[in-house]
Amino acid sequence: MKYAVQQLRHAASTLRKKLARRVLNWRLRNASGAEVVTAERRLRGREQLARLREADIVVVSFGKSGRTWLRVMLSHLFRIQHGLPENALLGFDNFHNMNPAVPKIFFTHDNYIKDVIDDPASKAPFYDKPVVLMVRDPRDVAVSQFFQWKFRLKPNKVTLNNYPPRDRDTSLFEFVTGDNDGGSLRAVVEYLNVWAAEAPRVKRLHVLRYEDLRSDPQGELATLLAFMQVEATPEEQAAAIEHASFDNMKKMEGADTFRFAGRMRARDRDNPDSYKVRRAKVGGYRDYFDDEQVAAIDQQLRNSLDALYGYSRDATREQTR
Repeated sequence: MKYAVQQLRHAASTLRKKLARRVLNWRLRNASGAEVVTAERRLRGREQLARLREADIVVVSFGKSGRTWLRVMLSHLFRIQHGLPENALLGFDNFHNMNPAVPKIFFTHDNYIKDVIDDPASKAPFYDKPVVLMVRDPRDVAVSQFFQWKFRLKPNKVTLNNYPPRDRDTSLFEFVTGDNDGGSLRAVVEYLNVWAAEAPRVKRLHVLRYEDLRSDPQGELATLLAFMQVEATPEEQAAAIEHASFDNMKKMEGADTFRFAGRMRARDRDNPDSYKVRRAKVGGYRDYFDDEQVAAIDQQLRNSLDALYGYSRDATREQTR
């Protein structure tokens, strides 16, 4: 019964957001495209800021950094701990409303709040929150962003986040090394560099590397849960990790398990690159480029990314092998 109520709340919330955006577009029907984009980004920024203020824990990541994987893992952990419905996916406060022992966790790409604060480079709204900064090698992120842009993004998101027009003949290498704000290597690096500069001001910050979670899921999940002040037995953690395995997530997406949550749905079931769960391969970006292109991408990363994350050192090691 509680889950049915949560589904209705989620549907109502989604409807309110869509209605607010349609009203905004109607009010600005005679405005320029740039004015509409600015207004919608500010609207989304106010929505994000309101949730941030209510959150117990914040998970921040650039898109395609493994957030859905982590969400599925935590969802299963809380489901087995508190007897929540099997097809429920952790949102903002849906699990909390079914059982107050589950914290309100705000998953955000932090891409609109900067539009409604005085200093876009400041993370001041996050300073007093426990923040999990989930990061992934920007080279892998940029490649995944290309497939997200090409096969999954809705047209309004392409415009809203300044991706290249989808009818433009943009190659994967051009997308990754280019200057688009949506998902290029430059965009990912700039995002991470802002967070690196602001990290000392965040009172409680945990940097979770996708690659570390892949190589040592049990250890990294235990460390994360300790940061979140969530108690879980080793058996519960192991069950959560197994449930969120790559093969099982592919199976769940194929079965449309979380359709009511609006997530993990393939845009085209016959196109493997249109799936949200696509490859999950560490260092997989190298599979798409020749040696010269890989060297150029590695050099770009090495010249630009803050040392906090360790990926620039990884690029150096790869080049010297």
